[in-house]
Amino acid sequence: MNYRERAEGIFEYVQGIRRQLHSWGETGFDLPQTVALVDSELTKMGIEHYPVGKAGICAVIGKGEKCVLLRADMDALPMDETTGLPYASTSGGTHSCGHDCHAAMLLGAAKLLKEDEDKLKGTVKLMFQPAEELLAGAVDMIENGILENPKPDVAFATHVSVGQPGTTVGRVTYSSGPALYSGDAVKISVYGKNAHGSAAYMGVDAINIAAHIVVALNEIISREIPLDEHSVVLVGKISGGDTVNTTAGYAELEVSLRAQTEEKRNFLKKRVKEISEGIAATFRGRAEVEFVYGMAPLYCDPKTAADADRYVAQLGYTPVCVPCAGGTEDFTAVANIIPSVMLNLGAGSIEEGHLCSMHNPGMIVNEDVLPTGVAIYCQCATQWLEENK
Repeated sequence: MNYRERAEGIFEYVQGIRRQLHSWGETGFDLPQTVALVDSELTKMGIEHYPVGKAGICAVIGKGEKCVLLRADMDALPMDETTGLPYASTSGGTHSCGHDCHAAMLLGAAKLLKEDEDKLKGTVKLMFQPAEELLAGAVDMIENGILENPKPDVAFATHVSVGQPGTTVGRVTYSSGPALYSGDAVKISVYGKNAHGSAAYMGVDAINIAAHIVVALNEIISREIPLDEHSVVLVGKISGGDTVNTTAGYAELEVSLRAQTEEKRNFLKKRVKEISEGIAATFRGRAEVEFVYGMAPLYCDPKTAADADRYVAQLGYTPVCVPCAGGTEDFTAVANIIPSVMLNLGAGSIEEGHLCSMHNPGMIVNEDVLPTGVAIYCQCATQWLEENK
């Protein structure tokens, strides 16, 4: 079916969709224009589709017992874009993680797969997902039935990669087994007691407690984690206090945790709670630890990863299997239920002058990646169905 050549043939269509999505920069579950555009394009293509959850869309192409899921996220990040591009977002949201590319590539794949619908050896479900950056969109769609009627047998996702060494267009990487770290956002509330600075002994200084907690949390990695089990404990934000001459009655820490395994993830969460509560009690205060949101590590099914390697190679690319990386993805919620793999697509490297990486408001994608993603979506779906009919 020569999907690489056909994907190149619809480059301008996919590019136009991507730039329109980029200009809106909608975030989280609040994606009215994005959802309307996806809905409109699927309708024009004559593809059956329906809303799922708060802002997701499921499209169905083909029919048959065997089913492949293709997933793309659609949400931007809440930051002001600094690229200076003519189609830059001015909404306060920026597609600095490439989800505009993912959604556009999946729409491009939908167009080609619809053309081949009568040749498909089963069903292809397209998952247009909101709120990946909140680590909430996949779970919301799963809870609202995206993996039912029919239940997919396997899932494929893509993600562009920009501003890293070697992330040139045409480079395709994946992981077999552990692929991405877990991610947890933690809020630590420290309660003390106000007192005048001249009588600090009558108070309980929440800032002092918070400072000791920060130091202790930073010791977890160097003193409690083996060197070959890299993890992250990062205090990203701290605030507290009322006035310059009063002991602080309250302080707050926001902490990010990352781990390669669920076992290590649970260990980090346990230690953060123990350390925070213990230190607060030592200084006559109190600490409350809230795990605000989180996602388990992403595990890519080895067989599905091996299949994807073959499929991508047949398109003329040279896929590379790479070790587990430190990011977090809510595609994990899908991968925990059905065999899945995520393919990373180079979209501009440091060597090529792409100096702003993912989640930087100045990140610029090399749009030549778009046909790569379209072709990979199509090849993975059709070849898997052909081999498993």
